This record gives sequence, structure tokens and C-alpha cells, in this order.
Amino acid sequence: MAVMTYLEAIADAMRVEMRKDKSVFMIGEDIGAYGGAFKLTKGFLEEFGSERVMDAPISESAIIGAGIGAALNGMRPIVEMQFMDFVTNGFNQLVTVAGTTAYRWGIGLPLVVRGPSGGGVGANPFHSRNSEAWFAHSTGLKVVCPAFPADAKGLLTAAIRDNNPVVFYEHKGLYRKIKEEVPEGEYVVPLGLARVVREGKSVSVITYGSAVHMSLQAAETLAQEGIDVEVVDIRTLVPFDEETVLESVRKTGRVVVAHEAVLTAGFGGEIAARIADKAFKYLDAPVKRVASFDSPTPFAPTLEKAVLPDADKIMVAIREVFRF
Repeated sequence: MAVMTYLEAIADAMRVEMRKDKSVFMIGEDIGAYGGAFKLTKGFLEEFGSERVMDAPISESAIIGAGIGAALNGMRPIVEMQFMDFVTNGFNQLVTVAGTTAYRWGIGLPLVVRGPSGGGVGANPFHSRNSEAWFAHSTGLKVVCPAFPADAKGLLTAAIRDNNPVVFYEHKGLYRKIKEEVPEGEYVVPLGLARVVREGKSVSVITYGSAVHMSLQAAETLAQEGIDVEVVDIRTLVPFDEETVLESVRKTGRVVVAHEAVLTAGFGGEIAARIADKAFKYLDAPVKRVASFDSPTPFAPTLEKAVLPDADKIMVAIREVFRF
């Protein structure tokens, strides 16, 4: 075990897999000589060379398209979006081509598209979006949103080894903020398994990504009020671990769903719908959602704070369902 930041754990997963499997390579903007916008790939070019750490022009469509072509020819590409906001420029390649290949041709497409997402760092509307629901809605893609360094390493390893295209979201606000002990060497966390990160009996908070940490902070505060909060980190949106979520709901009977993405059509709506469909008789209160306001992410820190969810907003929702 070694203490790693969220960023270091992601880099470690790629480094381990590239050392193990020569078919694994990286392509993206400024990932080689510059070492990445967040210095996540610092040292990769020196270790693996320019044929496996490829600096690409600023064309997300070309980058993802090149990754698809390489995957179809036996390689296992890791495609970096410098910011996940710009995946929109490669949307057709990822959704229409990569996402339907297995269905159309009956073959695998081992492609990982990864990069930083999320707000809270004053990065303005062009560098702060949480777009995971787009790809959860796009059949044929797996979607991963880790909250902790060990999960980030293990899930990215699983994504690289998967024979399906995987969209891997890394919350930039967690890169250097969160650290913990992470297994060294090869480490895999299977896709499609949620994790109860805090057990409780009063209210279930179903969450992922940055909102996991907000929820844990809320839970610790509310424990002093006698509200025992269970926090479930779903970790992967697709595949979705429905049973772990329903098991928590059946235990507590009260649910808050929290994520940083905007409220309307966010993945929290899908979670709430499944709970209503399959665990309605266990509910003692309506399912409450906490998310960002339906707005682009402001640049001004005070406005950004007003738009984004936080522990205080999650506490308000938990108290509401607890006292219903």
C-alpha cells in the first residue's frame, strides 16, 4: 500500500497497465512533452516513448476516431480529453460509432475516454461541466465516476481491460484534495459494483463523484442531531448496481439522491425512478434530489458556490426526508 492522491492513483493505474501490456497506449492534447494540463502524465513520455504517449492536435473528433481505429486493430487506447467538456467535439465518434460497434459488428471495442470534469475550482462554463448523464443515456458505453483514489485506480484498470468503450470521469477538484492508501501494483475494482462508504439506519444518500464527499461531511454533522445517515457510492453509472441501492433503501426507508451535475435529466432522476419502481412500499418519505441549479457553471466564486451542491444543501434535504 502507498498513500496517493486521486491524481496519482489514476496515473499509477495507467503506468501499471502500460508496463504490463504493450497494446495499451495514450493519445491526447499536451499529454507528452507538457505532461498533461494537470501534470497527470508527467514522465510518461520519457518512460514509454512517443509511439505510446501521443501528442495530438486540438481535434477531439480526430483523437477519439483514432482511438476507435486503433481499438479495432488490436490496441487498447486511453484517450484523454484535456477537459471532459470538450468531448462534445467528438460526440459523434464516441456515441454513434464507438457506442454501437458491438451491436453492429459483434466485436469488442476496448477504448477508454477519460479526463477531468466538474466545478468548484473557478474554471468557468467551458471547463466545469458534469456530462455523465449524456453517456449513461447512450447505449453501448460504460460510465465511471470514482470518488476515492483507490477506486479511481481499480476502476480505471478495469476500464482499460474491458472490451467495451468506457467513459471515465475524473473530478478535477479531487485530483490533489483527496488522498488515501492505495494498493500498489496491479489492482482491479470491478465495474458495476456500488459501495456503502458509511453505514446508517435513518436515511440513505445515494451518490457518486464529488458529491460522495459532500454527503459524508453532511452525515458526520447530522450524526450529532441523531440522524444516522448511510452513504452509498454507486461508482459506476453504467453498469448500475441496482441491488445495493435497493438494499439500502429497504433498510432506511428514506432516500436522498445527490450529484454535482445539474438537476434536470441528471442521473439522479434515473436512480429515483428505479427506487420508486422497485422499492416504493419501503419508502416512508418522497425521494429527494440534490444537484446543481440548471445553469452553466459561473466563473465568479460566489456565484459558482450558489449554483453547485454542497454539504449544507444535502443536510437540508436529509432533514426534510427524515422529518417527513
